[in-house]
Amino acid sequence: MTGWRCGLATVVAAILAATPAVAGVDTPPAAPTDTVPDRLAQNLSRRLFPVLNGAARPDSLATLAARLEVRRVLADRAGRRQACGTETLCQARAMLWQAAEIEVMTSALASLPGVPAPEDGVANGVGRELRGLDTIIETYALGGVPAYPAIDGSGIPADGPEAQTRTKAALALAQTPRAGSLQALDPSIEFALALLDTNDRTDAIGFEPISAGLNEPAFARARTLEWARYRYSAMVVTGVGPEVPEMPLSPLGKLHLRLAANRFARGDIPYIIVTGGRANPRATRFTEAEEMRSALIHRYGVPAEAIVIEPYARHTTTNLRNAARLLMMLGAPLAKDLLIVCNPVQSATIEGPAFAARNLRELGYLPGRVGKRVSPTELEYRPSSGSARIDPHDPLDP
Repeated sequence: MTGWRCGLATVVAAILAATPAVAGVDTPPAAPTDTVPDRLAQNLSRRLFPVLNGAARPDSLATLAARLEVRRVLADRAGRRQACGTETLCQARAMLWQAAEIEVMTSALASLPGVPAPEDGVANGVGRELRGLDTIIETYALGGVPAYPAIDGSGIPADGPEAQTRTKAALALAQTPRAGSLQALDPSIEFALALLDTNDRTDAIGFEPISAGLNEPAFARARTLEWARYRYSAMVVTGVGPEVPEMPLSPLGKLHLRLAANRFARGDIPYIIVTGGRANPRATRFTEAEEMRSALIHRYGVPAEAIVIEPYARHTTTNLRNAARLLMMLGAPLAKDLLIVCNPVQSATIEGPAFAARNLRELGYLPGRVGKRVSPTELEYRPSSGSARIDPHDPLDP
């Protein structure tokens, strides 16, 4: 293999060899050069850990490995892992990042040139990503309870044999070299990615790039759309996942679609945004937005170029946040209201103060402002440009 991936281990090994060792603990071993890319892990790393992933280059790794404070942190972490021997849960706990360690890595990575910078800066991005990494480990390896245990997490007993098997496999994957990873410095990121893989929770990359594939007709139409012709920028149809395995759409989901098709027929809305991920019931093979799109086309004759899928949202908060982000990508004017269409109970919930408080708690801000009530199933909503921001809790939704 040629290129920078082949040279990564050589560069890091040379820097480590040239820098005084931290007393009492061996330095992390460099990865061999006969490694290959893993497209799934690579894409998941880019999606969930863009800043950390961007540091996996020979020049960045060499700079990090040459900093004494970074070497001390990495040596301490390696020592904790070595002290665990073959004890699975101990090894998983040793992968967690302590607050002081996060502080050191945040400072070191913030000073690196060429690392991708999120909207709120590299330092905030590093802290957010390392805390998100810890959340993944706590949820999938250490028995932590996610915010929505009915649909998030692995759904199996943390102390059971299957959970142990998945964690052991993830630990092995974290130590098995992968081209383009940060394993030469620390295996924790690879461990978090492997936990998502072994638990089949790689939903975050299922539809990338989001503007292509099923959404390509809608995005192509947006390039010439006259937005001023329409009363609303879009109709958002929120998800309401089924409770029964092997059911593509819930009964209320089917109600949402008929309501949406009837409302769309008036002709004053250019797009229907159907939103809902592969969330309910747990481990379903169906992505709700994809199933809603298919039903709108084949049951109601809605043209494909008028439908946008948002296939990642797992909760009503992210239904609306992600829909607003898609509108920005489409080039829609944010000064125009959108229309939320759903069953009366869910619609009333979205309108209420408890839902606003939930947005603040789960996202850290309000992704939009509720407007006029049009009918029991229709609610005007003005998306906020703040929806494009990095959420304080990203990527902590496990």
